Amino acid sequence: MVVSLERDPRVGAAAAELRRVLQGIGPLSCPLHYNFHLHTHCSDGQMDPLDLAEQARQQGLKGLAITDHHTLKGYEQARSYLNQPGDPILWPGIEITTELLGCEVHILGYGFDPTDSTLDPFTRGERIPELPTGEAIQAIQAAGGLAVLAHPFRYLVPAEEVVAAAAELGVDGLEVYYAYKNPAVWVPSPEVTDLAERMAASYGLLKTCGTDSHGPSILRRI
Repeated sequence: MVVSLERDPRVGAAAAELRRVLQGIGPLSCPLHYNFHLHTHCSDGQMDPLDLAEQARQQGLKGLAITDHHTLKGYEQARSYLNQPGDPILWPGIEITTELLGCEVHILGYGFDPTDSTLDPFTRGERIPELPTGEAIQAIQAAGGLAVLAHPFRYLVPAEEVVAAAAELGVDGLEVYYAYKNPAVWVPSPEVTDLAERMAASYGLLKTCGTDSHGPSILRRI
């Protein structure tokens, strides 16, 4: 399925609404109200984008972002489906693999203009070797979006160091609410959530949440 990415007049309004929504995100926001980390078979997930969109509709989500790795194809397909009154807001999303402090770090992009050519190098389906984190952050922001550090406790470098370095590079937000042990019923990992909340507050970062779904359901990771 091919969907044209002509400039969508809803993008600017949606980006402003996204910032407002993120200012109110808490530990109970995901997965039944918002979900900002979802993958389809367009990258390394199992879900068809239209199935994912229908699940979001049936679950009564208020908003979501499909964050496939280095591609917008899943977003493009789902965008054509979630166009009925009362449907959840689908914000443009992407996950970009970068390098920071000598290790692999993932940056999530949200609410950008998907027609902006600034992002073209990052949406071709392949990671860019040794891509500096700062370049991904700058590209997302140049396209009008928000750059968020994904799952800060999954890296080889301690989360405190990664968050500090990303904040220095100008990242907008932190994925605070995340289930690191893949529970059958999604819930933010309690052993690190408080620290993530404190780091977000300390650096003035927006907070996000997401299941990071790679399996057949939007309600859990696998």
